[in-house]
Amino acid sequence: MTLQERDRAVNWHPYTQMKKAEDAIPIVKGKGIYLFNDEGKQYIDAVSSWWVTLHGHANPYIAQRVSEQLKTLEQVIFAGFTHEPAIQLSENLLKLLPGNQEKVFYSDNGSTAVEVALKMCIQFWHNQGKEKTKILAFKDAYHGDTFGAMSVSGRSVWTKPFGEMLFEVIFIDTPTSENLDDLKSIIKNHSEEITCFIYEPLIQGAAGMLMHHADDLSILMKFCKEQGILMIQDEVFTGFGRTGKLFAANYLSENPDIMCFSKGLTGGTMPMGITTSTHQIFEAFLSDDKYKTLFHGHSFTANPLACTAALASMELLLKEETLNNINLISEKHLNFSKTLQQHSKVENVRQTGTILAWEIKNDKQTSYFNEIGKIIYNEFLKRGIIMRPLGNVMYLVPPYCITSEELDFIYRNILEVLNDL
Repeated sequence: MTLQERDRAVNWHPYTQMKKAEDAIPIVKGKGIYLFNDEGKQYIDAVSSWWVTLHGHANPYIAQRVSEQLKTLEQVIFAGFTHEPAIQLSENLLKLLPGNQEKVFYSDNGSTAVEVALKMCIQFWHNQGKEKTKILAFKDAYHGDTFGAMSVSGRSVWTKPFGEMLFEVIFIDTPTSENLDDLKSIIKNHSEEITCFIYEPLIQGAAGMLMHHADDLSILMKFCKEQGILMIQDEVFTGFGRTGKLFAANYLSENPDIMCFSKGLTGGTMPMGITTSTHQIFEAFLSDDKYKTLFHGHSFTANPLACTAALASMELLLKEETLNNINLISEKHLNFSKTLQQHSKVENVRQTGTILAWEIKNDKQTSYFNEIGKIIYNEFLKRGIIMRPLGNVMYLVPPYCITSEELDFIYRNILEVLNDL
């Protein structure tokens, strides 16, 4: 049996209607920006394998560090025990974050990092004898697929089967100079019952790479702070250089109370989630009353291998060469966006840092389920490029090790595909 036949017999793939799905492409090797299938064909990973791969596939430095750690300590329970990689990673990360972030809680992925953050906020008030029942979030948000994360994500066909099980959320539009007063009014009317405000800063990824301005978000954050509302900044996607700066937080004038990280955290090498908090949040759980403990944990919390991968990835991220290449990608995306804006089949071109997105004009449904996405996806695969359109929304989120010439190759193929539509 082929790998495809064996896969079809036993595996259930994410976000895939298995009855209609084409056979999955067997990938047997990765190197840099390239993935190789079982027949030797290479593909440029132009979406960083769901936005996680920062430094390219099978990065030798990260692999070396993880291999060394594997021979020393592969796993230890993190309740009652600790280890050097977790301590060092927390120390290094906190140095890069807003100064009010002081504590690190480890979990397994982006969804669980959000779950932890929500539980922290809800219990923060509960431990003080205050029961707040509502959460504030952006329309079209996406924070993950677990129940808490789904609850604070935009309601859609994805969440419809679970609608009655999701908790109450006040959804608002992303901020603009025109709607800020209206948003403030909504928030003020509910401020006494709002537990927290959770948001994707600058870019709503899964919603179709929707972008909003840092200045407007900063104003909204400041207002929430004045109303005593805790803020959760979901940097699962935007963290670790994607926006052109190390974190979206670097664009904002206000600091959140809690931050969530995953995806690029380990350079895409291993699963890991992190939730950071202020000392004020942490302090609300310090008590002689054991029932005020944060009762949350995972078997692989602060796994030493994942911590080591994250430490190695962070070292690579902070190298001058990497930072220069992030700037190069950002500048080339900006220049190419001007070409896209002139194309007759393109609209709503937008770019922040290493993230470039645009929409294909057509007279059909503008959504994740727009069939044009599948057509484009298959056309790029033929050309040796992995693009994963969100319906009629196309985007580029390349690994930072991509070269100028490789970007130009992708740009040329984008224009050719657009011209042939």
